[in-house]
Amino acid sequence: MPGDTPSSHPMLSCTDRLAIASQDFLILCGRVMLGWIFVESGWGKLMNLPAFAKGLAPVPSVLGYIAAPVEFVGGVCILLGLATRYAALAILAFTIVATLMRHRYWEFTGAQYRAQSGQFWKNVSIMGGQLLLLVTAGGRYSIDALLRRR
Repeated sequence: MPGDTPSSHPMLSCTDRLAIASQDFLILCGRVMLGWIFVESGWGKLMNLPAFAKGLAPVPSVLGYIAAPVEFVGGVCILLGLATRYAALAILAFTIVATLMRHRYWEFTGAQYRAQSGQFWKNVSIMGGQLLLLVTAGGRYSIDALLRRR
């Protein structure tokens, strides 16, 4: 397990013990935090799917009918720890596409530049979280772990 690896310096051994002792709970917390943003956002889009799809213009609206369910279902899977690695990959792909479509900060100036730049880099950090879930999977407190035990 990745959390079993000690830090590179002995002075950080207290942090190592804490991380190793709490890794399953911390993975659960991280999954909930990463999944919730997609559940909430995806649900809002699903509740008004035609308007969301239309708002993606000039991109074909069919993308909206794919993106909203992927966002919501992927978020639920991450939240529950169900098919966590697959959900992390799906949400990673969704986040890359959404970021490149909607947060091209380099096309703006002033306040819009700052706002879009913040959204872009926030999404990059979320992508990092998805990559970590790809490595750690759902952890002990997940449906994946429950299914493995059977």
